[in-house]
Amino acid sequence: MSVKAYIKAIASYLPEKIELNDKAKRLTKKTGIFERHIVGEGECASDLAFNAAEQLFKQYNISRDSIDFVILCTQSPDYFLPTTACILQYRLGLSKNCGAFDFNLGCSGYIYGLSIVKGLVETGQAKQVLLLTAETYSKYIHPEDETVRPLFGDGATATLITAEQTDKDGMYSFVFGTDGSGAGNLIVPVGGLRNPSTVTEQVEQVDDSGNKRTNHHLYMNGSEISTFALEVVPSTLLTILKQAGLEKDEIDYYVFHQANKFMLDFLQQKCELQGLPFWNHPEYCGNTVSNSIPLAIEQIVFGKDVLRLEHVMAVGFGVGLSWAGCLVNLSRVMDIPDHK
Repeated sequence: MSVKAYIKAIASYLPEKIELNDKAKRLTKKTGIFERHIVGEGECASDLAFNAAEQLFKQYNISRDSIDFVILCTQSPDYFLPTTACILQYRLGLSKNCGAFDFNLGCSGYIYGLSIVKGLVETGQAKQVLLLTAETYSKYIHPEDETVRPLFGDGATATLITAEQTDKDGMYSFVFGTDGSGAGNLIVPVGGLRNPSTVTEQVEQVDDSGNKRTNHHLYMNGSEISTFALEVVPSTLLTILKQAGLEKDEIDYYVFHQANKFMLDFLQQKCELQGLPFWNHPEYCGNTVSNSIPLAIEQIVFGKDVLRLEHVMAVGFGVGLSWAGCLVNLSRVMDIPDHK
């Protein structure tokens, strides 16, 4: 037998504030997103990640001293520096012997995180890793931009990944892809060091429908993002299946990035997955970026209707442009002691 990395526990946190989408509007009907959780004015990604991690420690009675690494995936860090994961190490009361770092990725970020943790665990550098995701995209969005405001929600997740002695992989068949030529299709143009907010004039733009944004806010070319996803996801799925030596109907659950219901319906059809277990529930969270896959996994694991979760396919795609996918074995996720 050898050391393999397995997901053992998962938890989440969504901000208390909820924004409702107008169910009568065409965009709401199309996307299937009815409400989103939004951070308060003083809340940051570290606050959300802290709450998700605290929920995990409390629910599963996990020792903080057992954590060898804390890794945070976010595109909305508290500061340019220091690393937000370092701040979380202190706030969570983790050992000073614990490694900590951030990485900047969006919708594909959770898959990247699993791959990084697999490397740490299976090379003997860590036995227990806390993988966090946290996003506050709402802070990037103009309040009068109805092209993106009804889509994105804030939130955080915490995943505990541990070393297991077994010959059966807990996460495997990873596939990655990048097309930086499409970086401008989902971008906050001002705020980094290329275009510092302190010296870059704020220019307001108003489209034909009256939606407002400035160059300091999030811009998304929705049609281009949809075209990109429809191009890369089907081939990614087939590559994962080929690597694993599995057929489509041997996958216990398909969990794609929860962008919106319309896109997921289209992808399910394009990938010929009709009638197979396929998660499509963005209605009460919206697009939570790197949080969307672990949020879905948490709900699937503790759902009542799933009997087997040894071959779960997860695929993320979006900002970058970036995409990634893998298979995970969720059969060893611990049940919450008081979970009914």
